[in-house]
Amino acid sequence: MRMTTVWGAALLVLGLAAGPAAADSTPSASPSGDASAPTSAGTSFRTATEIEQGRTATASASTGDYLYWSFAADALERPTVRATVKLPASHAAQTWQVDVYDGLRRRQACQYGAQTRTAAQGAAEVEVECVLRTVRAWSEPWADDPLPGTYYVRLTTVRLQTADLGRPVDATVRVESKDVGGSAAVDGWLAEPLVPGVAVTSQQNGKDDDSARTAVLSGIEPDGGWSSGWWSDRWVWTGIGAVLAALAGIGGYVLTRGTGRPGRVPPGA
Repeated sequence: MRMTTVWGAALLVLGLAAGPAAADSTPSASPSGDASAPTSAGTSFRTATEIEQGRTATASASTGDYLYWSFAADALERPTVRATVKLPASHAAQTWQVDVYDGLRRRQACQYGAQTRTAAQGAAEVEVECVLRTVRAWSEPWADDPLPGTYYVRLTTVRLQTADLGRPVDATVRVESKDVGGSAAVDGWLAEPLVPGVAVTSQQNGKDDDSARTAVLSGIEPDGGWSSGWWSDRWVWTGIGAVLAALAGIGGYVLTRGTGRPGRVPPGA
């Protein structure tokens, strides 16, 4: 009876703790609707259009232009960037490429995905994709690991016939992330996310002088703000292991301690 109680408690603890941990492994929810999604793209890093994850941004441009967007990615996320370009009715073969840079403007390698694709002559559209490595909460200064902060998306052609230069195209870009969870957690975090200063805003104090203006990093950040980097579901599973180890010790004690009373010691022994 006691062993049944012990293992019942263990299963209850396991079920309660595994619930939130399992929720962390699901992809991040996408905001409903794209009514507020941007309809233009920047032409450089400094003018990159900010987009939110889960929303589809659109832009009209000319073949040969460099199109830039930026988005925020936090620790333990694995961002996926997908871009689709609708081409003119008639055109020669052309190659499109999507590149992703972090807040320090370091080009990030794609873990997988067709980063570069060639549209055959007369094709209606071309789609490129880049799945980044998991964003780490901390890394060595010399490493090139993805870190929390702003990421830039650059979409352009890399091989183009002169006759197609300047022809109108329509592009769509969408960024989504998968929450990888504690398997990618590290023992450390950045003091601040890698977000460059791109704007100046006034404090809400009714003043409009220089002393009332403070520099801000960026207008975009993940839902719920930037993660501090110390929490992950790895703590949940560590707690589960500790509880199960304690329950196993109690169970072993119950099984081995015996049920009989110790013999009485004779008087005078």
